[in-house]
Amino acid sequence: MSDAIELIEESGVLEIHIDRPDKKNALTAAMYHAMTAALADASGRSDIGAVLITGRGGAFCAGNDLKDFTQGPQGGEAAFAFIRAIASFDKPIVAAVQGLAVGVGTTMLFHCDLVYAAPDARFIMPFVNLGIVPEAGSSLLAPATMGHAKAAAMLLLGEPMDAETADRSGLVTAIVPADALLDHARAKAAALMSKPPQALAATRRLLKGDPAMLLQRIDEEARLFRDMLGSPEAQEAFAAFFEKRAPVFRRG
Repeated sequence: MSDAIELIEESGVLEIHIDRPDKKNALTAAMYHAMTAALADASGRSDIGAVLITGRGGAFCAGNDLKDFTQGPQGGEAAFAFIRAIASFDKPIVAAVQGLAVGVGTTMLFHCDLVYAAPDARFIMPFVNLGIVPEAGSSLLAPATMGHAKAAAMLLLGEPMDAETADRSGLVTAIVPADALLDHARAKAAALMSKPPQALAATRRLLKGDPAMLLQRIDEEARLFRDMLGSPEAQEAFAAFFEKRAPVFRRG
């Protein structure tokens, strides 16, 4: 387990707190493993009926810790194991988002049933900027959620989306004042716990649609992601990031 992931159980709700504020809650392989294990455990327990995911220190999640990611096993296996776990999780997930939600910090939200955001929430999917492709099924779920035009601006240009736009676009359920955000998300998770569990589970399955199509897209994205990690474009993008300069991409 990772010390940067804290698990709290309260009245049948498992809270997953991403707790690495000095790095804006950027995720390491150990943190991915901890969250994947937590979801697997929650799935198999009858006393856990919902999950709440949030970040500490004024940020939700700044995506992958790129230093850890580039030094770890090639292909980001820990990240993709978490993605498959959250995509196939069989109980409701609530997210409370404040500050930055970058990369997987945004794409994991497509697998959450209720997403509450503080006014300062900022959503960014900068995959193309890093010479790679989207993950977590976001190439399928982003346009389905917010329409092609908004999804293209985020996925092709890497443009950020503020909380108000995310609210209008359907990425978040509602905007909540920062000082009330976690309590509001907890109240909604508790409300889910009060519903008839079989009807809730069946309705959630209907809302989610065909899981095979989603998992197929996640696997397709993962294959392309791994292929492109070793490309000259990705190497230049990552080098530019660490050297704090603008990347230079060659054409032709």
